[in-house]
Amino acid sequence: MKKTVISLAVATSLTLSFTSVQASTSANTSHNQSSEQKVLKKVNAEKIYQDIAYLSKKPRVAGTESEREAATFVQKRLSKLGYESAVEPFTFTGYTPAASFSLSVNGTIYFPTTFTYSTNGNVTAEIVDGGLGTKDNLANKDVTGKIVLVQRGTITFGEKVLNAAEKGAAAVIIFNNTDGELNGTLGGANDNYIPSLAVTKEEGEKIFTSIQKGEKPSGTVKIEGAVVSERTSYNVTATKPSTFKKKGTNDIIVVGAHHDSVAGAPGANDDASGTAMVLELARVFKTLPTDTELRFVTFGAEEVGLLGSEQYVSELSEDEKNRIVGMFNLDMVGSRDAGDLVMNTADGTPNLVTELAQASSTRLNGSPTPFQAGGRSDHVPFAEAGIPAALFIHSPSEPWYHTPEDTLDKISKEKLQDVAEIAGTAIYDRSRPDQQVSSVKKRATFKAPHLYHEQDVK
Repeated sequence: MKKTVISLAVATSLTLSFTSVQASTSANTSHNQSSEQKVLKKVNAEKIYQDIAYLSKKPRVAGTESEREAATFVQKRLSKLGYESAVEPFTFTGYTPAASFSLSVNGTIYFPTTFTYSTNGNVTAEIVDGGLGTKDNLANKDVTGKIVLVQRGTITFGEKVLNAAEKGAAAVIIFNNTDGELNGTLGGANDNYIPSLAVTKEEGEKIFTSIQKGEKPSGTVKIEGAVVSERTSYNVTATKPSTFKKKGTNDIIVVGAHHDSVAGAPGANDDASGTAMVLELARVFKTLPTDTELRFVTFGAEEVGLLGSEQYVSELSEDEKNRIVGMFNLDMVGSRDAGDLVMNTADGTPNLVTELAQASSTRLNGSPTPFQAGGRSDHVPFAEAGIPAALFIHSPSEPWYHTPEDTLDKISKEKLQDVAEIAGTAIYDRSRPDQQVSSVKKRATFKAPHLYHEQDVK
């Protein structure tokens, strides 16, 4: 695939509209127990665990050398299995967090947090009240050259900062509307941003009270070392063509996961576990006869906006989109400290992937794996293109999610085995030569908030 520049954008509202474009019957597959055993006998959680061990030695932040090394590892493993595999680069706008940041008010030192994509600056000025930071709140206020104090809520952090900047403010302090630290993002790079810091509800209310008393508090906002720049991330792809050139179904199934992690986190579960499981399923299926094309893909830059999967889907032809009958997305599939396995679909409705997996889990475990609405992972761009897709994940998430504690010792081989067996047998139920299946394929057109938790941006 050609190298393409991608702009980072954040969707912040969920609107759904559905149009059925293909009349069909439900995904009733004639099950073949002996065929299923071919998959079950091959799946080996120890192999998945060993690949997690390699991948989680250090963080794999998108656009860094460690992410490139992870992509190269995946590509080499796929090649060793006998696949024609490729590392496919794409560029995106990335952000390096500030090296240092500080806030003082009337000489008192505060302990703020900073926002992803906040810009550098050193501002000393009067602090004024900006309400919730909406255009209406700021309409009749003189904030030129001043630091605007705004409360969290109603609109996104990025909108609050841009509204204050438009009125001539020099910096922004956003205080929480609930207890605890405020850790958020402005949503993406923007040349119009001004320096912005976050403080707790208690700290913000203290400053607000001073303003209300007419004390005209003076503050100093300082942010240094933040960098916005163009970077390169990578997708890794491998394809298993139909075993039967003339009698194949002409359909495609995609099995995917993201290989990048957040800064500071080794990402053993998020998502070395999914990446390693893709590799294991590629190994399992390499010698099994299939009448369906299987594509194994690991995506880069998921943690900064699903950029790798968006890139992959954007380069699919209309013919390919129509031929892809299912996308199995494996994200955070091995933590011992997470809850039970669930499937997320972008719109919360069933599709071929959930139906196949529920049939598989019922056979294997006696009950169907539940599904629910959920975005924020690499199944979303496929769903937006009208492709049946589902995320396999354990819920609730482990307490080590996106922390330095997301390490190999938290991985459960039992959970790895369980998910790999469910996904593997579901995939084979649809791709084995003796299967007979009529599939439901619904096209959906919607926008989903798939980059950050809502609390991260608002």
